[in-house]
Amino acid sequence: MLVQKNSVPDKADLASDFSGELEVGATEKQPAPELHLDNRETVETHTAILFLTEDRVYKLRKPVDLGFVDLRTRHARLTACEDEVRLNRRLAPDVYLGVADIRDEEGHPRDHMVVMRRMPADRRLSELVRGGADLTDELRVIARTMAAFHERCETSPEISRAGGLANLEALWLEAMDAVAPFRGLILDAGTVDEIGRLALRYLAGRAPLLAQRQRAGRIRDGHGDLLADDIYCLDDGPRVLDCINFDRRLRVGDVLADVAFLAMDLERLGAPAAARTFLDAYREFSGETHPASLEHLYIAYRAFVRVRIACIRDHQGDPEAAEEARRLADIALAHLRRGRVRLVLVGGLPGTGKSTLASGLVDGQDEWVLLRSDVVRKELAGLAPDVAVDVAPGAGIYDAEATEHSYAELIARARQALERGQSVVLDASWSSGLFRELAAETAKATGADLAQVRCVAPAPVAVARIESRRSMRARGTGADASDATGVIHAAMADRADLWPAAFEIDTTGSVEETVAAARRVVD
Repeated sequence: MLVQKNSVPDKADLASDFSGELEVGATEKQPAPELHLDNRETVETHTAILFLTEDRVYKLRKPVDLGFVDLRTRHARLTACEDEVRLNRRLAPDVYLGVADIRDEEGHPRDHMVVMRRMPADRRLSELVRGGADLTDELRVIARTMAAFHERCETSPEISRAGGLANLEALWLEAMDAVAPFRGLILDAGTVDEIGRLALRYLAGRAPLLAQRQRAGRIRDGHGDLLADDIYCLDDGPRVLDCINFDRRLRVGDVLADVAFLAMDLERLGAPAAARTFLDAYREFSGETHPASLEHLYIAYRAFVRVRIACIRDHQGDPEAAEEARRLADIALAHLRRGRVRLVLVGGLPGTGKSTLASGLVDGQDEWVLLRSDVVRKELAGLAPDVAVDVAPGAGIYDAEATEHSYAELIARARQALERGQSVVLDASWSSGLFRELAAETAKATGADLAQVRCVAPAPVAVARIESRRSMRARGTGADASDATGVIHAAMADRADLWPAAFEIDTTGSVEETVAAARRVVD
C-alpha cells in the first residue's frame, strides 16, 4: 500500500505499491495496476510531483497553499484531480486516463493521483522549437485544433462577463498586486510601473471593442495555460495538455487571450516568427477579426502572469527563474508599447505634402486607419471624392458650417476606430485650434497617444505642387479630392491659428526622408 503523509512525500515514501480504482471511461472502472516508484523519473512543479514510468505519468498534488490555489485538504486535491481529467479530456481524451486513489493498509483513501499516458518527449513542441525545426505545418495544425476547440467551448452570459472591461481591469490590477513584492528586487521598478500604466490606459479606451467581443460570443471557457511544454506534436495530431483547472476565472476569457498564451511562450523560447505563424493561422481558421492592438494586450497579459510564477520559482530556489521573470516582463512591456493606440494629426497648408505624408505613415502599419478631410467633406456633400468643386475661399461646401460639420464627422469616425483598438491618421489642414482641441479630447477619452505633425514648405513650392495637381486633373491623368488653389493657399495662410503643439516637418526633401522624420515623431 502507498501511504500519503501530511507533508509532501519524497521518493522513499512513494516507493511501495498502491491499490485503488482507476477511472478509464465515463462509467467503467478497473483496479489500478501496481506501481513501483523507487527507480522511476520524478519531476516536481510548484503544485505537484510527477512520477514517470515507461508509459504512464502519475501526478500527485502537493498539499500547498500558494494564494491562487489551496490544496491543503485531501478533498481539495481530489477535486483538482477530477477537474483536471474532465477538462483536459476536451483536447486530449486518450491521454488523461483517470484518477487513482491512494489508500492506506486498511483501504482508506489517503490521497489521489491523476493517471496519464506518457507522451514522447522528443515530440514536445518546446523541444522542437529549441531544435530549430521548421514547424509551420505543426503550428498550423495546432491553430486549426484550437480554433475548432474554441467553437465547442462553453459560453454563457456569465462567462461573457469575463471579457468585459471591469473584469479585465481587475485581472490586471490583481496581477500587478501579485508582482508588487518583487518590484525593485527581482524586477525593474520602472518596467513594472510602465506595464501597469499602459495596460490600464489601453483598457480604459476600449470598452466598445470589448463589448463587441462579448456580443460576438468570443468569450469562452477555454484552456487558460497554453504552453509549448504541454503540447505534443504526434503523427495523428497534437495533444494539448494541462489546462487551468484550479480557478475558472483564469480559464474563461477571450479566445484571443487563450492563443496569445502560446504566442507569448514561443517568443519566450526565442521564436517570434513561430508565434506570428501560429497567430496568423489561428486568425485564418477561426475567422477572427480582432485588431492587432488587442493581440498585443493579451500577449502582454499572459507574459505578466508568468512573471509572478517565475518570481515564485525564484523564491523556491530556481537559479534561472529571476532572469526568466525579467525576460517575461520585457516581453509584456514590448507588446504594450507596440499595442498603443495612436491618433495622429497631419496638417498644414495646401500643397505642403500632408496627404502624401499621411499615406506614408499608414503604409506598412498594422490596420492603421487613414481619414482625409477632403474626402469626408465630399461625402457629406453627396459628391464623389474626385469631383472638382470650383468655389471662392470660404464658400459653398467650404463655408464655415460645412467645415465644422466635416471636422465633426472626421473626429467621430476617428473615435469609432480608436475605440476598436485601431490607430488613426487624420489628414486635414487643422488650421483651427478649436478642431485640434476636439481631436485632443477624443484622444484622451479613448486612451490614445496624440501626435501632431505640421507639414511646411516654402509658398512657391506649395503653389507649384497645387498647380501641378490641378493640371493633371484637367488632363485626366490624376484625380484628387483636394480643390485647393494658390488663392486658397494664401487665404488659409492668413487666417490659420498658431499650432505650437505640432512638430514641424519640412517636406521639401524626399518622401522617404519626410515619412521617416514623421515616424520618429509619432513613435
